[in-house]
Amino acid sequence: MAGRRITAKRVGAIDMPAMSPSPINRSMNAREWSMLLLLAGIWGCSFYFVAVALWELPPLTIVALRVLIAALALHVVIRLMGIHLPMTRRAWTSFAIMAVINNVIPFTLLTWGQAYVASGVASILNATTPIFTVLIAHVATTDEKLTVNRAIGTGLGLIGVIVLIGGTALGQMSLHLAGELAILGAAVAYGSSSVFARRFSAIGVPPLASAAGLLTVSSAMMVPAMLVVDQPWLRPIPGLAVVLAVLGSALIATAVAYLLYFRIVATAGATNLMLVTFLMPVTAISLGVLVLGEDIAVRHIAGMALIACGLAFIDGRLLRRLRRAPLKPAE
Repeated sequence: MAGRRITAKRVGAIDMPAMSPSPINRSMNAREWSMLLLLAGIWGCSFYFVAVALWELPPLTIVALRVLIAALALHVVIRLMGIHLPMTRRAWTSFAIMAVINNVIPFTLLTWGQAYVASGVASILNATTPIFTVLIAHVATTDEKLTVNRAIGTGLGLIGVIVLIGGTALGQMSLHLAGELAILGAAVAYGSSSVFARRFSAIGVPPLASAAGLLTVSSAMMVPAMLVVDQPWLRPIPGLAVVLAVLGSALIATAVAYLLYFRIVATAGATNLMLVTFLMPVTAISLGVLVLGEDIAVRHIAGMALIACGLAFIDGRLLRRLRRAPLKPAE
């Protein structure tokens, strides 16, 4: 479908504005599947990186270092590619809005929430982002209203969240419940950024310049907050594992993820990219259980299954394939 404009869609831990028009392959080839699996693995690892960084660093410091290091890395990349940042008020106003709802708020809520929630569970809760995107788009737009499938998917997803958290836990506030609600709040923020990205894409800035601009503004907001609140000069120097986790979160889970994200969107499209939502928790849960020794309860698996079913209804492709599948004659 050459020439079709691609609007941004939130698919995991990162959401960015639309790419410029380019040919889209609805059926992904082996290279695109490889990039998609790699991106899912990277975003799944981001929860592991945060969990390790929290051993010795407070949440604001982790977020500030993440966006600052990633911004510096992307500035180097766009400089080498000959891409320049825009100098218009409109562009930087859009950068500021997207930085708040796409980086500052969700990164902070996710990181703080992971101080009280296992990384695998955090990844499952974060996978609800498309569900909140559908709800917000229904209210805030005129052309993305709920369909029957999306309504069913949204309902299944919300039931899955209740099952995952546990009905009894909702009746009493605890730090664990607060952490889970914070992660859901991050998913809501990501959903809002996906809707705003439709307007943001109209500024016509190259995608990697947009990513660098967003992270630059995010750094300008988070670094002063870190200095005032955390006062890092009063804290001991973190160990090697924590330093590597912060670098992994910034360089791999943010900067490299942006590069993969745009490459996949350019060739496979944002709809195919949504498959990352299904795949990302697999890596996060595996690392949490096998490396960090986290426990995954039965209700977590049940909640994840309901959320996955909800995402399947929202995505729609699996349902369309099942409807087209020929019936075998009875023996």
